[in-house]
Formats: sequence, C-alpha cells, structure tokens
Amino acid sequence: MRTIAASILSADFGRLADEVRAVAAAGADWIHVDVMDGSFVPPITIGPRVVEALRRATALPLDVHLMIQHPERQVAEFVRAGASGITVHVEAETDVAATVAAIRAAGVRAGLALNPPTPLEWVRPFAPIIDLLLVMSVNPGWGGQPFVDGSLEKLAEARRLRSTTGAAFVIEVDGGIKAHNAARAAAAGADVLVAGSAIFESADYPAAIRALRVTPS
Repeated sequence: MRTIAASILSADFGRLADEVRAVAAAGADWIHVDVMDGSFVPPITIGPRVVEALRRATALPLDVHLMIQHPERQVAEFVRAGASGITVHVEAETDVAATVAAIRAAGVRAGLALNPPTPLEWVRPFAPIIDLLLVMSVNPGWGGQPFVDGSLEKLAEARRLRSTTGAAFVIEVDGGIKAHNAARAAAAGADVLVAGSAIFESADYPAAIRALRVTPS
C-alpha cells in the first residue's frame, strides 16, 4: 500500500496541532514538513521550534524536507527537534555525501531530493547511501502548484536506478499530487505520495486520503 505523507504547507497554521491530529486520525501515514530558508527558495517557512511542537502533537513520522542552501548547519537541530527523516537537495550548496552521512549517523532516515529540471544522474553517486529519494514534481517554494509534465518519467527512471544499482531507497514524490494522478505516480514508481492541498483543502480529510490510495479499476 502506498504511503501518504500529509504536507503541512497547506494546513491552517493558526491551528496546526489540531490539523496534524486530524490528518493522523484520518489515516495519513507521515507528516511532511517543508522547511524553506528564503535563499534556496524565495519563501521562508518554519524552523526546529515548529517541528518540536509537531512532535508533541503526533506520534506519526515527521518527514522533514530541508529546502535550504546549507542544510549541514541545521541537521542536528532538526534531529533534536524530533525529525524522523531529513531530506536535503542535491542542488544545495553542501557536501552531499557528508551531509547524508551526518543524517544517517544521527539515527534518522536520510533523503535526497531533486528539482524538476535536475537530471536524475545527479543522484546516482549517492544511491547506495540514501534511504529516500524525493522527486519534486513541482518547482519548490509554494504549495498548490500543478504537477510538472515529465515527472512520471522521472519516477520511472528513479525506479530503474534503484533496480540497477541494487539500492534500497524508497521513492517519494512531492508536488501537485491529487486524486486524479496519485495512481499514475504510484504506478510509475512512487512509494510515498506527498499531498498538501489535496488533503487540507478538502472538507473531508479521511475521504481525501482514501482517494489518494485508490487505484482505478
């Protein structure tokens, strides 16, 4: 069964703890946390203090996605705050191998993300040392964007990369995931579907999450 990671970027931040509890009760598997620094991407979102609050609000895994220029400076803080996994970008200004190693040494899941224009070959050298590969299916920075054409092929490429290298990472997709394309993303190779507006803009969280799991007959 595909894993559903509810992205709080689309949640009501005025009642964030309640929102997280609601999607957990509705059947979400993970809570996806987008951290933006105003440098790697233009917006600024949240920091470790919010992750601490989320950790108190839920026992679900906190899937922390660092869209920041120098993630190596923040890994320890987010681990202390309660992150279950930390994903950094292959495009960031960091020693990717060293940063991934630091995340794994801290005892949490280490992920590597790539943006839509970035060739999958950029992550090939790191395939054996990552636990998760995040394929961005929108350009990072804002929630609610449409799914980028070509993302399905990149998911299929990621699955081939995993097979040919003998790696064990899970494949996650983030951006524009809705009920109408969730099954195609999963069929292409995604194990984990990140969904924000598809869940939090729905009047019925359980129904929205069920719709993301359904494979059309």
